[in-house]
Amino acid sequence: MVHFNDIVAPDALATGLTINGKKQLFQKVAALASDAYGLDAEMVADALFDRERLGSTGFGGGVAIPHAKIPGLARMCALVVLLDPAMPFDAVDDAPVDIVFALLSPVDSGAEHLKTLARVSRYLRDDNNVARLRGANSAEALFALLASGGARDAA
Repeated sequence: MVHFNDIVAPDALATGLTINGKKQLFQKVAALASDAYGLDAEMVADALFDRERLGSTGFGGGVAIPHAKIPGLARMCALVVLLDPAMPFDAVDDAPVDIVFALLSPVDSGAEHLKTLARVSRYLRDDNNVARLRGANSAEALFALLASGGARDAA
């Protein structure tokens, strides 16, 4: 079972968000990063937006994995938000996105960044994992799923 209790804090999660555009999305994710990890919200939002300008991080199936390297960050951190309704994201399959699994990495975390990105994308390629995430109706349920590897029911 894949679990993410090493990179996801309980207060780095949100469900049922209505978002209008990537800028608002990244600002919301950055506000969560500020609360959960003590990061500068503006710096996080700018870093995510700058990375997104290089190419969409929407990888299909309604899922996006925006990611950025953050100066001063000591370890890998993740934030997960569920959107309702899904929003356009320029994903590879043109499907709107409703699961956003943002990954923040230390600036010098080359191999660790890539390994964690691969672990997240493997997890999100599994339709069962994605369905369980979509069924989480609260941040607490989302954390239980992510921390346990999805072994428990999210409801």
